[in-house]
Amino acid sequence: MTLALRGLSTASPDFETEFQRVLHWSAETDATIETRVADIIADVRAHGDAALLDLTARLDGVHAADMAALEIGADELRAALDLITPAQRQALQAAAARVRSYHQRQLDACCRSWQYRDDDGSLLGQKVTPLDRVGIYVPGGKAAYPSSVLMNAIPAQVAGVGEIIMVVPTPGGERNALVLAAAHVAGATRVFTLGGAQAVAALAYGTATVPRVDKITGPGNAYVASAKRRVFGQVGIDMIAGPSEILVLADGSTLPDWVAMDLFSQAEHDELAQSILLSPDAAYIAAVRQAIERLLPSLPRQAVIRASLEGRGALIHTRSMQEACDISNRIAPEHLEISSADPHRWEPLLRHAGAIFLGAFTSESLGDYCAGPNHVLPTSGTARFSSPLGVYDFIKRSSLIEVSEAGAQRLGPIAAELAYGEGLQAHARAAELRLV
Repeated sequence: MTLALRGLSTASPDFETEFQRVLHWSAETDATIETRVADIIADVRAHGDAALLDLTARLDGVHAADMAALEIGADELRAALDLITPAQRQALQAAAARVRSYHQRQLDACCRSWQYRDDDGSLLGQKVTPLDRVGIYVPGGKAAYPSSVLMNAIPAQVAGVGEIIMVVPTPGGERNALVLAAAHVAGATRVFTLGGAQAVAALAYGTATVPRVDKITGPGNAYVASAKRRVFGQVGIDMIAGPSEILVLADGSTLPDWVAMDLFSQAEHDELAQSILLSPDAAYIAAVRQAIERLLPSLPRQAVIRASLEGRGALIHTRSMQEACDISNRIAPEHLEISSADPHRWEPLLRHAGAIFLGAFTSESLGDYCAGPNHVLPTSGTARFSSPLGVYDFIKRSSLIEVSEAGAQRLGPIAAELAYGEGLQAHARAAELRLV
């Protein structure tokens, strides 16, 4: 069956209308979900552990006598390394090492304390301290995601967070050894087999067993997203994630099969994921379309990929690579591949993207698992103002101010003048009292 994948051209008079249809996605949450999440959060706040045990039994089918049965101890996490295959263990440890190395460099580059003294001898600076305790949510419904464990826990550990509380749903009670091994490798402090809005509520407000955290990170379903939105302010959150996205800018120099598979790599996440190709080469776009038709039947998740490509995908013929870059900036994609013979020519033109993948050999999937940079990225155009998850999400900054006597003489009149202008006399007098 031929795939009904949109083909657009920027030269077409109706391009803008069709392009907006491709981009349209409603982030509005279902009213039923919102109501249910509000009830779950209220239940957990009111009844704590008892609510968690009841909700876990009803929603995940895990009937536990007490909360101890829902916590995975350090010994079990360590033992999970021996349960997975040697190949899995080697891949997990290699990926963790690269992710840790990248985030260590990030820490050194952006997240250190500093201070200086000005001409009057006053000390000014910034003190960087890690969060005391964070919660990481790891999806565990339809599939297992050890990579999400690495990407959330390792930057927190590198930042110096004191406690990392991990929650992961285990529907039917099945615990995934690779996920548990990842928790051990990444340095999770405690792990609870909890999921959904109830896990978010437990992390945000705390129970007798689950510690209250300062920030919650990690992706989840619509219930998790709604819960994170509701508890924001009580705790920090990383972001509200939408469907996954990939945008490929191609000059025609990359094998069409490679690009087709890269488009599939995001489309296979779910039916709402978005995969878009931008290229000035019409013949190349046709070749990629042929590759898509030929390769799609070979994939186990072809039904999901088909629904994604037909619903939100597009192959767009542009007038030039320059125009393709301009359109990319309008989209602000989560994953952006520059599949070009000279990717560094185009990279300076690209201002908005969660992650930029340079060159034909840099498949998005490498970034998902083991390249090193974080795979928790802004979606739905929020890369216009948001950044990937990083060490900076697990630290906070305090200003340091130590004004010398000489500095008080210089700054006092300035502060007093502005304070009087604002009608705040006590502010002004506090500064003036220190004048000699």
